[in-house]
Amino acid sequence: MAARWFPDWDSFRPHPAVTGGPVAFGADLSPDSVLSAYRHGIIPFPAPDEYHRTLQEIRYEDQVAAGVIGLIGPGGPGGPGGPGGDPYAVAWWSPDPRPVLAVDRVHLGRNVRKQLRHGQEWTTADAAFERVAEACRAGREPRWLTDPLLESLVVLHEKGWAHSVEVWSEDELVGGAFGVAVGPVLSGDSIFSRQPQAGRIAVADLAARFAAAGGELIDAQWDSPFLRSLGAEPMARARYLDRLAGPAERTVLPGERAPARRLLPGPDPALPPYSGRSPLRRCMWSASTCRPSRPSRSTTSSRRPPQ
Repeated sequence: MAARWFPDWDSFRPHPAVTGGPVAFGADLSPDSVLSAYRHGIIPFPAPDEYHRTLQEIRYEDQVAAGVIGLIGPGGPGGPGGPGGDPYAVAWWSPDPRPVLAVDRVHLGRNVRKQLRHGQEWTTADAAFERVAEACRAGREPRWLTDPLLESLVVLHEKGWAHSVEVWSEDELVGGAFGVAVGPVLSGDSIFSRQPQAGRIAVADLAARFAAAGGELIDAQWDSPFLRSLGAEPMARARYLDRLAGPAERTVLPGERAPARRLLPGPDPALPPYSGRSPLRRCMWSASTCRPSRPSRSTTSSRRPPQ
């Protein structure tokens, strides 16, 4: 079998033999290309430098030549993207199976519930997308969230496709998460935490707000004990793609400031019920304050491909 070329994501289907590696190379990181990939359950991993680009070519060139890993974009000399394009500059993954979280089944462990009862954290949505993304990639080497990819995600955020949630302690951003929502599914790209439990609070808050907006499922992308502890369960690629098969509609997350304590299971007499459906009130931030690794004390990220 020769290498398989596809003009765009609509014409591409992952080879069933690829379950734990890249399903394609090529394409580009324009906002339209990235969004189209997410619509098909495919997530980008650009090479951060020439070393990792060469490593991808050495590791996967035989599978590309055999047609197992597809190539996206114009075929022939120069590769995807036209003359001078480099198909190995961006890898595209579609894990099979992949961990998913039902928005109404996020598990909050004892330590998280204790923090919610006694802490003073509050949350917002889409108030500081770039700050959350920058915090998620800070200190991450090699950096999967490259500048070109971040620029496209910011554009998708401005267009209403990419979303963030922020966890605040007083006026300090202590945690957050971001991802891309397509119809009933939100693909969670990364999480960060600067204080204990803030990353888990961010996931729970994202689920609550996405549920209030009509969402059903959070794609956690890569399996880990951290995600399993939150209630993530594996879903076969075919089932996941079925969930994406409906209309690709934008989602508007309820963006108002809300106490994190509302995420505790059951009613809390000290707090009014939170439906997530009150009028959207976005927190505005100056450019100086607003701007996805392995779990660590300061940062926890869901975006890390298997090695």
